[in-house]
Amino acid sequence: MNEIEDNLELELAIDKEDEGYPLNEYQLTTTPNDFNILTIISFIESRVFKIPSFQRHYVWDLKRASKLIESLLIGLPIPQMFLYESGRNEFLVIDGQQRLMTIYYFVKGRFPRKEKRAALRDIFDEQGYIPDDVMANDELFQKFNLRLDGIVEGGINRFHGKNYQTLEEFKTSLDLSTIRNMIVKPVAGDEENGAMFEIFNRLNSGGINLGAQEIRMSLYHSEFLRALLDMNKDPRWRKILGKANPDIRLNDVEAILRVFAMATFLENYKATVNGFINKFANHAKSFDNVKIAYYKKVWTSFLDNCENLDIVNFRLSSNRFSIMLFESVFYASCKTALKNNECNTKLISSGFIELLKCNEDFQRFTQGKTTLKSNVTGRLNKGFEILQEQECAR
Repeated sequence: MNEIEDNLELELAIDKEDEGYPLNEYQLTTTPNDFNILTIISFIESRVFKIPSFQRHYVWDLKRASKLIESLLIGLPIPQMFLYESGRNEFLVIDGQQRLMTIYYFVKGRFPRKEKRAALRDIFDEQGYIPDDVMANDELFQKFNLRLDGIVEGGINRFHGKNYQTLEEFKTSLDLSTIRNMIVKPVAGDEENGAMFEIFNRLNSGGINLGAQEIRMSLYHSEFLRALLDMNKDPRWRKILGKANPDIRLNDVEAILRVFAMATFLENYKATVNGFINKFANHAKSFDNVKIAYYKKVWTSFLDNCENLDIVNFRLSSNRFSIMLFESVFYASCKTALKNNECNTKLISSGFIELLKCNEDFQRFTQGKTTLKSNVTGRLNKGFEILQEQECAR
């Protein structure tokens, strides 16, 4: 099996050898800080604490959230949180989103309704916090009264049914409760946020490991990355992938980002696909609306020229979608247009793809250490060369 072929479930994972980032190039410091609850709430509202958009929306139920508050009330230690100091008075929450938002919601006296949490995530992404008028909306929130079941020494738990305002003498105790925060900060320069990317990748422990593109959507947030979400919905692209609905892990979005990087940014490739895509995503933050609109037109033109293709055409040696094959086809079709700032991408036929798949050089470039620069450039150039030969033969 080839190292970075991708299956029908859209596990478009890049070669495992490429997942790590060379952290030895950077120097980091980690400093413990104990913030009390009142300080934490003020930091959220003043946007000193930022929850990156890749973080999943709030998922705890009321019982689990109540147990966290109870732990703080009775002095039980809770797991520490990890923050990344991304600027002056700006800390990204690496690990601890659910705990942080539970405390925030409890102090506000409101608990998010389960069916509205995706919408609330969007509001939080846009505003950096939940505005008071939104928090007061009963369609989005219910009252946050602690739900602590079970009998304690023959009676109901003393905090059951309480909210922040009715804690009485325990309210001050909660306000002054502290949580250990481990603050990670780079000492050496990191213009492309490479160390930060890997720190998020290693430290975030939200149940399911985050995908690389989920992290990029926050660390390299830009209008171009947002545009990729729309491009990802095109039904012709969904047909090529063999999956009607977008992938919740954003692996399909990463595939689009990756092929544009390969077609326009290849001179910056060094040794790792992840590092290369990160660098391109960081570069894309400078794209203006005109350039983003142009890239969308190129994507539409390319899909127009792949109208009769589907996932069957983009399999190599197994029943899997091959990102290596797809990026080579995209490069062949779009390289000249992108170089000349045009939209006239080249027609892609199933016959061309079969010629490419059968080519011995291309096969060699898609085996072994597939992320070597010689293999990456080799398979891209081979696709471009074969398509040119096919056009000349017409």
